[in-house]
Amino acid sequence: MFPRTILVVASVLAGTLAFAQQPQVKVNVLHACSPSAEDQKELSAALAKVPAKPIFGADYEVARGHSTLDAGTSIPGMEPLPAGAASAANWVRVRREFPASTPFSNVQYSFSVDGTNMVETLVLKLREPKDLIQVSIEDSASAVTSAAAMLASNTPVSRVKLERFGKASVVLARCPAEAGNPAPDQSAFEPIFQAASSLMSHYRSALGAPRVVPQELAHLGAVLAPKHALSGKRNP
Repeated sequence: MFPRTILVVASVLAGTLAFAQQPQVKVNVLHACSPSAEDQKELSAALAKVPAKPIFGADYEVARGHSTLDAGTSIPGMEPLPAGAASAANWVRVRREFPASTPFSNVQYSFSVDGTNMVETLVLKLREPKDLIQVSIEDSASAVTSAAAMLASNTPVSRVKLERFGKASVVLARCPAEAGNPAPDQSAFEPIFQAASSLMSHYRSALGAPRVVPQELAHLGAVLAPKHALSGKRNP
């Protein structure tokens, strides 16, 4: 009986130790529809740092492509496709470098169009990320119109995101009504949306997107109609 007792005690101790060593899971909840006052302040401060009249260096990049998406494809910020679903998108990307004297290292603008949506995204990366790594601004429109028509108008920004070093991201997104409930009141955040929309307008022009994007998309041809349309709903 004595050896068996030792074995039981050892098993209990091992189980207790294993339980104690289980890693702690930390969950960060992003309040994209209604960021806190502190997050609002951080969003405004980050947008204020972005040069409204950018001066670019000599280096640049223009790329275009066609991507096929299916249920196994992971798209950051977007809901996954249902099993058996597929979608396709054409995209154009323009990247420019900032001079070494500026706090931002580069800016990347991308325009994508699938069977239902057109999305343009502006991402500015910091040269020496300490607290802030990058600023991302996004807007979207229905693909029933042409890319040239969308780029000729100032589509209101729908999402602003700050990627931070060692911290959770800060996100502000326009949130529609859901499940019969009215849309949340986001009038208090309109100054942030307006500042982001102004930056998108400035950089769209500075990067030559109204001219470059339609030309590059013409080389790719029409987007194939998706078997199931890719959802444009974003996850915070």
